[in-house]
Amino acid sequence: MSAASSPLQPHAFIPDVWIAEVTAFGDARGAFMETFRREWFPWVSWDRLQGNCSLSSAGVLRGLHYHHRQIDYWFVTRGVIRVGLVDLRPASPAYLRGTTLEIGDSNRAGLFVPSGVAHGFYALTDATLTYLVNNYYDGTDELGVAWDDPALGVDWNADAPMLSARDLQNPRLADIPAGRLPR
Repeated sequence: MSAASSPLQPHAFIPDVWIAEVTAFGDARGAFMETFRREWFPWVSWDRLQGNCSLSSAGVLRGLHYHHRQIDYWFVTRGVIRVGLVDLRPASPAYLRGTTLEIGDSNRAGLFVPSGVAHGFYALTDATLTYLVNNYYDGTDELGVAWDDPALGVDWNADAPMLSARDLQNPRLADIPAGRLPR
């Protein structure tokens, strides 16, 4: 696949979020798929590329997280997750719009999440999420907002999800100081 045949499609509700439609080529041995090319995202500097992997049991909810100086590119290698997204960028036409989508075994797609868009996921099955970020980990840019804040309008359809101690402490949007929110 070349840059001329980029698999990117814009997300229907949040600007600058992109879905990479991934094609699997399989036979009796298994499958092969190209999940990421830096040339699909020519507007991003990938000079400080870092790869991460998240293993989650069914029922785990991670997030919502957001960054000022980092983008994420997600691909689920095993299982199915429901992704929650909320645009926290005040200048965006989708400001405070929340939405969900499912990716994984049933929908092979990469997900590009820009800075300023809160993101998280609920594992519908045991799931392995690999993701690339365009900046090395920096705890000062690892911010969060409450996953269940009604002001965000994310319909997780999740009863009693398992959350980390950190995510349980994420504040509601109204309680985040203005300097900690995207500009």
